Amino acid sequence: MEKEALSILDQRTHSSYEIPVHNGTIRAMDLRQLKTGPGDFGLMTYDPAFMNTASCHSAITFIDGDKGILRYRGYPIEQLAEKCTFLEVAYLLLFGELPTEPQLKDWVGQITRHTMLHETTKKFLEGFRYDAHPMGMLVSTVAALSTVYPEARNVHDPEVRQLQIMRLIGKMPTIAAYTYRHSLGFPYVYPDNDLSYTENFLNMLWRMAEPRYTANPILARALDILFILHADHEQNCSANVMRSVGSSHADPFLSTAGAAAALSGPLHGGANEEVLKMLDEIGSKDKVPAYIEQVKAGHGKLMGFGHRIYKNYDPRASIIKWAADKVFEVTGRNPKLDIALELERIALEDDYFIKRKLYPNVDFYSGIMYQAMGFKPEMFTVLFAIPRTAGWLAQWQEMLEDPEQKIARPRQVYTGHEVRDLVPLEKRAAPTTA
Repeated sequence: MEKEALSILDQRTHSSYEIPVHNGTIRAMDLRQLKTGPGDFGLMTYDPAFMNTASCHSAITFIDGDKGILRYRGYPIEQLAEKCTFLEVAYLLLFGELPTEPQLKDWVGQITRHTMLHETTKKFLEGFRYDAHPMGMLVSTVAALSTVYPEARNVHDPEVRQLQIMRLIGKMPTIAAYTYRHSLGFPYVYPDNDLSYTENFLNMLWRMAEPRYTANPILARALDILFILHADHEQNCSANVMRSVGSSHADPFLSTAGAAAALSGPLHGGANEEVLKMLDEIGSKDKVPAYIEQVKAGHGKLMGFGHRIYKNYDPRASIIKWAADKVFEVTGRNPKLDIALELERIALEDDYFIKRKLYPNVDFYSGIMYQAMGFKPEMFTVLFAIPRTAGWLAQWQEMLEDPEQKIARPRQVYTGHEVRDLVPLEKRAAPTTA
């Protein structure tokens, strides 16, 4: 068997080094031994945006972007979306295996018992302006829960961790629904423990004067599928923030708030809203070819196409496309769908996009589907945050239990001034510009 190692010849010193290779990686710290002299700090890697750097070992999510594969704990996303509920998948992400029937019953019961918000937290929400963005409200409220549950700081106690995990997964839909009702000036609707996870969320969103709200089962199941597809996605921006904040041993509420803040950006969780803006800009199906040519000429972007990881069709996109058809049978066809289908058809046949491996991603159809279900675009990222909380918490828990993990502290390449003497205020001249 060939030795798993990398031989390096340092041309600066003509010294040779042997660096072990494990799972297709070398340890960055092994490069520190490459020095030009006793005063040299040692070699570092420079990798802006972590384009080719693994920050952890993880057993949660597997992605093969070239083949369009996504698996949670080894299970293909297609099977989970077809056969499981979101809470089953959340259990899988957190505990490594799908639950048995008794385990699932207990898990669902525990989550259901934690859907209520403390009345002081409800008053906290009421303090936001009428036009406050739902995502800002959600981030702030999740962070505020840290003050409601101070015992959450004991992150090394497995039982305490478990309790906070159930609290967060249970309360996130309630917070999300309340942010939406707040924006409309409607009274908040308390959770209904007789309903499923997604049915209860829809109840808290849409119930008005009726004694009991009954969610359309097709819409509830479609939302459950969307939650499964968004539950985790390996070391993305927000998961990286969750691990980074959590590495300081901050409590899970503050860590989750940090992750949700990262998700709020248009390059991450807000991408599906950008797709809708693009479809509105195109306007009609007959204008798609002209828009495609405009993008190819370097004017504008094709939103919802391409992905940092996937260089093939995003497997989540095909599932959402199927689920969207079921939703439209209930809600009626969203006119934006015809534009989207034509955009996808032309792009997938055009060498310009094929060569660049720009395929539809999860954001391309999810916004159209959310809008058809009655959600406003400003709620899209909040909808993303609800299921992703399970993934964030799984990543957080795994990080805490990994003996190799320390507080996150990346290195930098300093490019500023060398040492210089301070000039007294009265003698300082304005800097000259070229």
